[in-house]
Amino acid sequence: MSRNEYLCGEMNTLRILLSYIAILATLGVQGAPIDRKALVERHNPLVTSVDTLASLSVGNGHFAFTTDVTGLQTFPEYYRHGVPLGTQSEWGWHSFDNPQNLRIEESYKMEDFGHGHRELYATVFKEQGRARDAANWYRSNPHRMHLGCVGLEADGLAPKDVRDARQKLDMWNGMITAVFKAKGVSYSVKTVCHPERDMVAGVVVTTNKGQAAINMRFAYPTGLHSDDACEWKQNDKHQTELVKMAKGHALLKRTLDKTTYFISITWEGNAELKEKERNYWVLSADGKQLTYTCEFLREQQEQGGETFDSVRQKTADYWHRFWTEGAAVDFSLCKDGRAKELERRVVLSQYLLAIQCCGNTPPQETGLTYNSWFGKFHMEMIWWHQSWLPLWGHEKLLARTLRWYVSAESKAREIAMRQGFQGVRWMKMTDPSGEEAPSKVGSYLIWQQPHLIYLAELVYRNLSAAERKELLLTYGRLIDETADFMADMATYDEANKRYILKGVIPAQETLKASVTYNPPFELAYWYYGLKTANQWRERRGLERKSKWDDVINKLAPLAAGTGENGETLYLAAESAPDTYSTLALISDHPAVLGAVGILPKSRLVDDRIMKQTSDWIWKGWNWNKAWGWDYPMVAMNAARLGEPSKAVDALLMDKRTNTYLKNGHNYQDSRLRCYLPGNGGLLTAVAMMCAGWDGCTERNPGFPQDGRWNVRWEGLQKMP
Repeated sequence: MSRNEYLCGEMNTLRILLSYIAILATLGVQGAPIDRKALVERHNPLVTSVDTLASLSVGNGHFAFTTDVTGLQTFPEYYRHGVPLGTQSEWGWHSFDNPQNLRIEESYKMEDFGHGHRELYATVFKEQGRARDAANWYRSNPHRMHLGCVGLEADGLAPKDVRDARQKLDMWNGMITAVFKAKGVSYSVKTVCHPERDMVAGVVVTTNKGQAAINMRFAYPTGLHSDDACEWKQNDKHQTELVKMAKGHALLKRTLDKTTYFISITWEGNAELKEKERNYWVLSADGKQLTYTCEFLREQQEQGGETFDSVRQKTADYWHRFWTEGAAVDFSLCKDGRAKELERRVVLSQYLLAIQCCGNTPPQETGLTYNSWFGKFHMEMIWWHQSWLPLWGHEKLLARTLRWYVSAESKAREIAMRQGFQGVRWMKMTDPSGEEAPSKVGSYLIWQQPHLIYLAELVYRNLSAAERKELLLTYGRLIDETADFMADMATYDEANKRYILKGVIPAQETLKASVTYNPPFELAYWYYGLKTANQWRERRGLERKSKWDDVINKLAPLAAGTGENGETLYLAAESAPDTYSTLALISDHPAVLGAVGILPKSRLVDDRIMKQTSDWIWKGWNWNKAWGWDYPMVAMNAARLGEPSKAVDALLMDKRTNTYLKNGHNYQDSRLRCYLPGNGGLLTAVAMMCAGWDGCTERNPGFPQDGRWNVRWEGLQKMP
């Protein structure tokens, strides 16, 4: 062998070795690949009693079905104040009649926030009159519907009768199984959800004297702020009629005021469907086994071709892909006693968000389990629900939700125009139509505005060159319009030669719009959003917008004040110099920490002051008033500031609103027993703590390097 041949061979070996090292670094692999199946299955929830906070769900991102201990929705009234037994879809909305012909314009209130023009805001009113009535009607209409309960049918069956229960959620295959005894009968129930259609499929098997039967019960909407949306005592206000009956198939039509939808039911073998009473139907097998499918349809259409076995196989295939194609984090080698619980929360959060928050419209804060804020979604929360998806390799799930922004553009433009601004102003609380729901707080928030820019950027970073080009074409102009509003809303302060933000309620919702200016998180987000928007223009071969650059270069830095011990601390807003001496200003969200954490460091922020602020908040904040996403926000802030121990402690802080139930739901209080922004924030924080952020070269920068946190991971992406 010649010297040249030898050197070439050595170079090839070196190249292969370097490529392998690069792959391992990208995947975050330590040793053997993570056993994904074992990782998921060791956290499958097991329920052994009637526990109203341990309801288990199946779903596909745009439709979900939540069950009680029987594996179906047998006891909806009993569970309504726990984790309710919802059947909800992204299309399932209803409105009460509007006999007064109330108009959304009647809820508008004129404001003057010093932007040089008057601004109209959709708000709510204390005074009696049409303005108040209009605001209340448009706030609660449309509201999301409960599409119908599918439960076991057995005479007199009550929760107290259930014995020897073992209900299990198999997350690897997407199936709920339940076995139990009641009144001398043994039951076995299996339930799955079709991965693409609004369909549940199941098998019910009984022994002894039991006959296999299910019921389908339908309620009228309540239209209330936070509940299961089931009014069971208004049977005269809606109807369920049989439209079609054939061998092994029936079609029901639901009519609620002007709203209609359909339920397609199929079964195998001999069974009979009968109306037991108004809005109450029973499907009974001629024997001890009933195998069925039940599909909820927005419009009447011919459906079929699915059996329980076919749905079960498609469901299993879908979940195998989800768990194997996305990222994974394994805490099994960690020595810290809290690691197992953190891993449980991480695995369950992935499942819950995948079944409830990955549809074609943004999710509501309680997902598809039950209604909060009338079932409407909050656009400032979309980042918390879905920013984790690209970081965990599921960018296509986020991409399908982002398309909603395109459909809502006209409504967002109307808001900007009636307030005298350029571009589009994204609403806070809305529904699939994009109509802004009146609110005395939400209509004055602005931190939802840059979310489209941030989320589109996360998707962009994960795509191929061809896919990036398509994304730029789809969202480039809309991002321009989003940034145009941001630049136009920034007011030039001639006396101090700077741009300021005023006339807003910050993410920390304890400040008044009329007097608030320069909230810290919003300033930092304006800086990041406008910079990123100009980068998108450059990627499209366009010139940067000079107005945006002017705002970027002259945007006011975060305002600071003096703490009780003389330390310099960032304020809740420049207009709130008494931040650390007023209880209301150290409650709710410690949003100032989002300026470094959610967002990368910028010239607006001094690391030393931010660290001192973080230390004060850690000790002095009113954590009893915090929310579920505050803890991952604190963790991300700590990680970027080089305090990994604090990051871990934040994720596992022992507070009521940082509680994760047996089913993985982030419990807040008696009103919000589910709070999915907390779950999403947890996954985003863990991704950052493992993979880091742009410019970070350290592995697992958010975990202490003390030998107790040997965190293994694969497939995670860096945050900006």
